[in-house]
Amino acid sequence: MKEVLLPELAESVVEGEILKWLVNEGDPVALEQPLCEVMTDKVTVELPSPVAGILKQRMANEGDVVAVHAVIALIDEGGNAAPSPTQAIQDSAENPTTADAQLPAQAQEEREQIADQGGSIVEAGHMRGGADDDSASLFKAFASNETVKVQGLGARSASGAPGSSTAGTGTLNRESAAPARADGRVLAVPAARQLARELNLDLSQVQGSGPNGRIRVQDVVAHGQGAAAQAPATPSAAAQPQTASAPASAQPTTPAAAKGTGGMPVAPVQYRTPKGCEALEDRVPLRGMRRAISNQMQASHLYTVRTLTVDEVNLSKLVEFRSRVKDEASAAGVKLSYLPFIFKAVVAALKKYPSLNTSFDEAAQEIVQKRYYNLGMAVATDAGLTVPVIRDVNHKSVFELAREVVDLAGRAGSGKLAADELAGSTFSITNIGSIGALFSFPIINVPDAAILGVHSIIKRPIVDENDNIVVAHMMYLSLSFDHRLVDGAEAARFCKEVIRLLENPDRLMLEAM
Repeated sequence: MKEVLLPELAESVVEGEILKWLVNEGDPVALEQPLCEVMTDKVTVELPSPVAGILKQRMANEGDVVAVHAVIALIDEGGNAAPSPTQAIQDSAENPTTADAQLPAQAQEEREQIADQGGSIVEAGHMRGGADDDSASLFKAFASNETVKVQGLGARSASGAPGSSTAGTGTLNRESAAPARADGRVLAVPAARQLARELNLDLSQVQGSGPNGRIRVQDVVAHGQGAAAQAPATPSAAAQPQTASAPASAQPTTPAAAKGTGGMPVAPVQYRTPKGCEALEDRVPLRGMRRAISNQMQASHLYTVRTLTVDEVNLSKLVEFRSRVKDEASAAGVKLSYLPFIFKAVVAALKKYPSLNTSFDEAAQEIVQKRYYNLGMAVATDAGLTVPVIRDVNHKSVFELAREVVDLAGRAGSGKLAADELAGSTFSITNIGSIGALFSFPIINVPDAAILGVHSIIKRPIVDENDNIVVAHMMYLSLSFDHRLVDGAEAARFCKEVIRLLENPDRLMLEAM
């Protein structure tokens, strides 16, 4: 009997939540067949089977949070195991008359993928990559020699090289809507499934042209182009990321901070329903992204001494500067928001006031002073709040930062961020202004020492240096900081430095290098 352990899926991850089992007890499983979906610090991954055999027992239920290296399932290696995908393909080649009936679902997918590609079994093994596969490897799955253009990914030929000819998808025989397997998953070849994730498409809405309605790569491409043609021309949500005031990091300060309500050193509050209101309430388990956010917020509350300082900045010169360079940015394919300028100003201020770029090691009772600048960017998504991290901000230009803002915000909204893209921030920024907030009290993204909230840019009358009343583009800044690490005076001076640079964009471009 083989014990399946929850692996250490990322550095510093100590536990994971079983979101969904993909295999039932008593079912045969193939080597590397996905067993279940596991969430660790807001990133969901499929856990593959380490052996082939029969799934005898699931040791954890959906919704359970289990520690790394804990046993989550038992597999009988001596049972009638499902053949591995490669072995099943080889067997089916020798006995093609009964192959489709005998292949497990994953092997059928790979066999169909090879048929679509005109490739070999070795190539199929390569194509079975996961989230680390880039777009080029996906487009190598095309068997035809025509160049196919996918919205957002550009044109690539069958070899995966960039193409310059006019895109053409041909006429696909899409006979029926995507059928579902017995376990509810849509029938699709792996490359098509991965491409759909890249393009944020719902496979259940794609019509397949393969045998039994199986979805091929070409079907996903055609569906994506059709959706893009029908969509109204609206500004990209990724260009102006919707953010919230309480970002959650991918790593708690200590294991105790990640244990949830039951693991906290305070008694949990038990809610009691008022008499007569039982039928008017719905109860939803605290699971997945919402549980991760809850844990992070509790860690921030228990392991920081939060203090707030608020100031305002006149962005009139920056508004004018951005207007002057917007055409140049558009020509370079960049959607230029105000965030890249704020990032540059923040890094310059952090260099001058380094206490805001620190963390507190609770266990060692040491202040960790950092000489690198990785800024977390709070992004509100349909699934919950995430904080992707832009690394080495001090080494990047405004245009480079603008591209990363759009990319990370877009992938955060579609759930495509990797675990390491949510960890390692040294300071965080939350843009509440994108949804109209005047100012807020942001929650510190532990283990950072501080977080800066930026808000709506509003035209207001002010008195200028010549005592004239003028209209200016004003914005509030709210800085939450851990008073154990940062003194109030230094926090105020930090804000004044950010203000000085944002009010003088020419100086910002000179100093924030």
